[in-house]
Amino acid sequence: MIRALDISTSALAAQRTRLDVITGNMANAEATHQEDGSRVPYRRRFVTFMTGDGAGGPGVHVDEIRTDPSPFREKYDPGNTDADERGYVQLPNVSLTMEYVDALAASRAYEANAAMLNVSRNMIQQAIRLFA
Repeated sequence: MIRALDISTSALAAQRTRLDVITGNMANAEATHQEDGSRVPYRRRFVTFMTGDGAGGPGVHVDEIRTDPSPFREKYDPGNTDADERGYVQLPNVSLTMEYVDALAASRAYEANAAMLNVSRNMIQQAIRLFA
C-alpha cells in the first residue's frame, strides 16, 4: 500500500515540474533577449520523464529538462530594434496553443494522481479500521 502512495507522490512531483516548465515557456513566448541582454530569443524547454528514480525506486521522475532544437519563429517588423538586415525579428520557438494543450494534459495527469493518492489513503485507513 505504501508503494502506491510513493508512486502517486512521485507522479505529482513530476507533473508539477512539467507545469512549472510549461509556465516558463508561456511567460517567455515573446522574449527576444536572454537574461544577459544578448539578442537570442528564449528557447522552449520540455521535460522528459524516466520510470523509477534511477535506483530501482517506484514511480516516475523527471529525467531532465531539455531545450527544443526547433527553429525560431520569424516576424517581419523592420522598425523593431531587434530586426536583422532583412527586417525580420527572431521570436521564441514557443507555440502558446501547444503549451496550453500540454498544460491541460499535465493538469489532468496531476488530478488523476491526486485522486489515486486519495483512493490509496482511504484504502489504508479502511485496512487499519479492519485490523483495529
